[in-house]
Amino acid sequence: MGMTMTEKILAQHVGRHQVQAGDLLVSQVDLVLANDITGPPAINEFEKIGRPVFDKDKIALVPDHFSPCKDIKSATLCKQMRDFARKHQITHYFEVGRMGIEHALLPDKGLVAPGEIVIGADSHTCTYGAVNALSTGMGQTDIGCAFASGSAWFKVPAAIKITLTGKLSKYVKGKDLILTLIGMIGVDGARYQSLEFAGPGIASLSMADRFTICNMAIEAGAKNGIFPVDEQTEAYLKGRVTRKWTAVTADADAHYAREIEIDLSKLEPVVAYPHLPENTHPVKESHNIKIDQAVIGSCTNGRLEDLACAAEVLKDHKVNEHVRCIIIPATQEIYTAAMQKGYIDIFIKAGAAVSTPTCGPCLGGYMGILAAGERAVSTTNRNFRGRMGHVDSEVYLASPYTAAASAVKGYIASAEEVLS
Repeated sequence: MGMTMTEKILAQHVGRHQVQAGDLLVSQVDLVLANDITGPPAINEFEKIGRPVFDKDKIALVPDHFSPCKDIKSATLCKQMRDFARKHQITHYFEVGRMGIEHALLPDKGLVAPGEIVIGADSHTCTYGAVNALSTGMGQTDIGCAFASGSAWFKVPAAIKITLTGKLSKYVKGKDLILTLIGMIGVDGARYQSLEFAGPGIASLSMADRFTICNMAIEAGAKNGIFPVDEQTEAYLKGRVTRKWTAVTADADAHYAREIEIDLSKLEPVVAYPHLPENTHPVKESHNIKIDQAVIGSCTNGRLEDLACAAEVLKDHKVNEHVRCIIIPATQEIYTAAMQKGYIDIFIKAGAAVSTPTCGPCLGGYMGILAAGERAVSTTNRNFRGRMGHVDSEVYLASPYTAAASAVKGYIASAEEVLS
């Protein structure tokens, strides 16, 4: 029997010719990740083991959630991680001013590559499937143990094959695709399964689209999301990943628990209403929903291409007087590139606030907390009750195009309405 991409990566790492869904394995991993919220509890577990780190070059620590530190508690957590990084001479510790949002930063720094296994104490670690890696989130105890052992346990996931055809229309992005898919199968539709993407439609998806799609695989309950390597992947990796890597492809006779086909040309801009990512509706049916805030950024949509979409909409327009618009470049390099392209100037002239890289409002941390009764359109990945502030606030998930257009109009709107 053939294997899926995920099965092949696991089989290669454990030295087997074959693995199948349901198998329990212990595998070495290629990178272990933690942030300023999850890192300290993982460090506490690691210190109980009484061993050195397994490899100082294969641990990445990124203070991005409450950093730059918003209060004494967050500063204490960051200090614990900073002290750990210095004590163990961790190569990939990213301090304020040199850091970024972890799931944009790591691939841009070349720390993930095709065929590798990456685990992180953050559920959106599944982002790196965009470059053909098996990446998934784990609990702090697992990560603490991995700091010492370089290994983790896995139950081989079954897979859902998502065959993509056609090409996205103008103003339709990868965010619209993944929200549409989650709307189709539900937030538990891929529970502990791998979302494996295939088909000719992949060629029309940018790397930013693919990162967004894999990032939100967890919002369908998936263990991971993964794309095959193509010319776009190779172009992205060139100059970033200097070590040798091998692309992994699914066998023609691989077994899938389910197969879904999506014609990209038939998709339209959508928005996920509160309080679940599966609550997906067309933007054109949402015009009666007024908003108080628009957030453009996060590990899901804070890349340069996302900022370009927002700049296209906001150029020569103003943020609605009743709306706060917050834009967060995902890394310092993206921030710099956005300045060079004139995007930051466009944002500020439009009346938006531009932040240093941080997760900030995505998890209700800071830099954009909502009061009771307020509504936000956001390019982030979760809209659970109270996610961005008060339990009586509302978060609507959308693409950068839609979020920027909504900031201009004052209600949920499409980019076409602003630019036509």
